[in-house]
Amino acid sequence: MTDRDAAARSFIAQTDWADARIAPLAGDASNRRYLRLTHAATGDTAVLMDAPPERGEDTGPFVAIARYLTDLGLSAPRILNIDSDTGFLLIEDLGDALFARIVRTEPTLEPTLYAAATDVLIALHQHPPPMTLATYDARLMADMAALAYDWYLGHAGNADAAARAAFHDAIMRTLRTEVGETNVLIQRDYHAENLLWLPERTGLARVGLLDFQDAMCGHPAYDLVSLLQDARRDVPRRIAAQMIRRYIDYAEADPTAFDRAYHVLGAQRNLRILGVFARLCLRDGKPHYLDLMPRVWDHLMHDLEHPALTEIAPLVRAALPALTPEILSLLREKCASVPTL
Repeated sequence: MTDRDAAARSFIAQTDWADARIAPLAGDASNRRYLRLTHAATGDTAVLMDAPPERGEDTGPFVAIARYLTDLGLSAPRILNIDSDTGFLLIEDLGDALFARIVRTEPTLEPTLYAAATDVLIALHQHPPPMTLATYDARLMADMAALAYDWYLGHAGNADAAARAAFHDAIMRTLRTEVGETNVLIQRDYHAENLLWLPERTGLARVGLLDFQDAMCGHPAYDLVSLLQDARRDVPRRIAAQMIRRYIDYAEADPTAFDRAYHVLGAQRNLRILGVFARLCLRDGKPHYLDLMPRVWDHLMHDLEHPALTEIAPLVRAALPALTPEILSLLREKCASVPTL
């Protein structure tokens, strides 16, 4: 048993779940891990989040955003017990019915699921975000998009500082022009692997929410991009178009401005993901993220066709090598070879 395991058991022992059975749950790309607890007497379940402070994790944002969302009537996990100093949370178990799993077994539910997820965003965006949230502004988004130059170009091609600088300046100008509105809470990882279907609940509460601790203030289109330009599964173009129209109609957004922002944010997000997935392989030794990169590349190429990206598209196409099987093999060969800085 590791010291961290012992600390987890010590935390659990101070709760009503002291005699619970413990089983691992799937983790994510962070340093957090999750364990499912099954109560010995009742059979009820809860989830332990292990977020080690010494590895840069902080339970505070998760707790704050979870409470904000539940206060709005949305289905974020309820907080059962907290030890913020050691980085442990005991939270409500919302189950295993991830949207991605439901669609595989019940494909006819796909339109219903995506409509419900879109309706959560429409409702959420009617409320002012917490004042404590940082803003996902043009400069930060440009920094994040440039990760594609740092980690993808830097290791799949030849690092080019001049090309990176030109891109950074250009995309920051485009973001300031097209994405000036940053007045809603964005969860930033709002997709089918982080949404749970809870059909026993009603209305907006049927959508269970996970992985929102990195929430910021951003543009209303951002989480819709995350939902519909999913790195992990193909969302049919027909459904994506319907959900964009649904959001515009019910949120009474300007169709032209929203469409332009949607594609600019799509390009920004997919460039960031391209860089992050390359980094997860090269630095962190997680090669399975390479398997997702072709879908991300396809999303990026589609977004770059939009007229709002006429300044960005030629810069990206000229600098970034097309994602071919040979490029993926090259990145795979370098897996875990880049030291942590």
